[in-house]
Amino acid sequence: MSTQKPIRRTTAPQITRRKGGDPIVSLTSYHAHTAAIVDEYADFILVGDSLGMVMHGMESTVGVSLELMIMHGKAVVRGTKKALVVVDMPFGTYEESPSEAFRNAARVMKETQCGAVKLEGGVRMAETINFLTERGIPVMAHTGLTPQSVNVMGGFRTQGRDEDTWAMHEADARAVADAGAFSIVLEGMVEPLAARITSQIPIPTIGIGASPECDGQILVLEDMLGLNPTPPKFVKVYGNLGGQIEAAVKAYADEVKARKFPGEEQVYR
Repeated sequence: MSTQKPIRRTTAPQITRRKGGDPIVSLTSYHAHTAAIVDEYADFILVGDSLGMVMHGMESTVGVSLELMIMHGKAVVRGTKKALVVVDMPFGTYEESPSEAFRNAARVMKETQCGAVKLEGGVRMAETINFLTERGIPVMAHTGLTPQSVNVMGGFRTQGRDEDTWAMHEADARAVADAGAFSIVLEGMVEPLAARITSQIPIPTIGIGASPECDGQILVLEDMLGLNPTPPKFVKVYGNLGGQIEAAVKAYADEVKARKFPGEEQVYR
């Protein structure tokens, strides 16, 4: 008789139970070694489709494929032990129908061994979220500024500046919560609206450019480490890895050119 191994990672229901409690910590990660570092401090790690821009030089997330998400998702899961790993569903893999979404989400879950998927959209995706959660796939929702819709939205614009749009955003958040999402990312949203939504729905809100009023926060790792020369305005940069990497590469190149690369005499003589 086989025995099930106990789940030691943070689970989606545990994230849901954090509503109104200690702030939820999250970052993105796309490879095993950074994921191992983030794992010590994050409640969940998002393998975001932002990897298309951060890792592969794309102009937006629209060109990211399912295979690319699965490849990076596998690496992050291998590099972690305790954080919930959430993998983004890329554009074009879940919008057509709930059954298409389930087929692709199930593939992501099986091949990466992640604990949940994330998809963008509010009211229009409620049926799909319900379809997935009823079939055993935990779903993190994402509303507000939705990068996969950047071509329709006309760019990366802060949401909620016009108070007449608040009802739409509130309806989106209620719809995904009622559909069974275990949490929701609020991106690029003015603080009063993010605060209203956070107080109205029973699942945690995770802010990215949506104020400290949310139940948790997430940032793109490369943005906060200073690897992005033009990070979004809301990002606090906690490091200068871009400058440190450039300085290290230059020092290495200078030593190689001067035939002074340290350690050669110990290795080769």
